[in-house]
Amino acid sequence: MTGMILPMIDRLRRAMLLRYLLASVGALAVDMGSFLALMALGMAPVVASAVGYSLGIVAHWLLSSRAVFTDTVASERGARNRQKALFVGSALLGLALTTLIVGAGTALGLDSRLSKIVAVGASFTATWLLRKRIVFQ
Repeated sequence: MTGMILPMIDRLRRAMLLRYLLASVGALAVDMGSFLALMALGMAPVVASAVGYSLGIVAHWLLSSRAVFTDTVASERGARNRQKALFVGSALLGLALTTLIVGAGTALGLDSRLSKIVAVGASFTATWLLRKRIVFQ
């Protein structure tokens, strides 16, 4: 019996990660689209990165709470507000990582888009771990 349960749990976990990855791609589309549009309008890369990421946060909450962590989203208002606050906290960590990486890359003379791609990987990893282990527990 245990031999059947562990593979099933592993498949469910991977499916959740896949849904999270897809939600992240959607939020990233909002983030990057905003970032590139704002840079095209002449906004400084660091500011454009922060604004784009912030818009991506909103998209990510909507996608994560409705398509990824559906079984662990709190139904009671107070608990749900706590989850939203923790989600925003994890997003702020991701925002800090994004802003620092893009800022450092720009200061080093790297293409801001390349810095943003590096920031996406770092932010994805940090927020996935926080959301999986803390926010939606």
